[in-house]
Amino acid sequence: MASTVEQTLVLVKPDGVQRGLIGPIFTRLEGRGLRIVAMKMLHMDDKMARGHYAVHEGKPFFKGLVEFITSGPIVAMVLEGPRAVELVRNAMGATDPAKAAPGTIRGDWGVDIGMNLVHGSDSAANARHEIDHFFDRSEIVDYERDIDKWIVEAA
Repeated sequence: MASTVEQTLVLVKPDGVQRGLIGPIFTRLEGRGLRIVAMKMLHMDDKMARGHYAVHEGKPFFKGLVEFITSGPIVAMVLEGPRAVELVRNAMGATDPAKAAPGTIRGDWGVDIGMNLVHGSDSAANARHEIDHFFDRSEIVDYERDIDKWIVEAA
């Protein structure tokens, strides 16, 4: 039985951009069978960063999150596929790279918990909110790939 298709937001953070890991990170996520339906590079300003991390406002690490995410360009993308949120979270690995399994993005390339390369939505509900924060509906492209029939069993 085919799973419900969902979308999720992924950000390659400033450390991932500066380290030249945009391509390898995207390749790994596409390799999971996920389809990129929107992508752009931007430099988040303070207002956008505070909106993105609003759930953490008032916590001791909030200021550091905002300073880090605004310290350089990021790449934002929307990935789509069955169980996209779960697949991305598993591919990223634990937030602390020292605890992330080998074979995950953070386990293979991460070193520091504060510079952990990527952000991925933690739920379908948060994904919808985060996608709307970074993308207009007109920027999300609906398309099918010929290989999709080889990734998910038809119902």
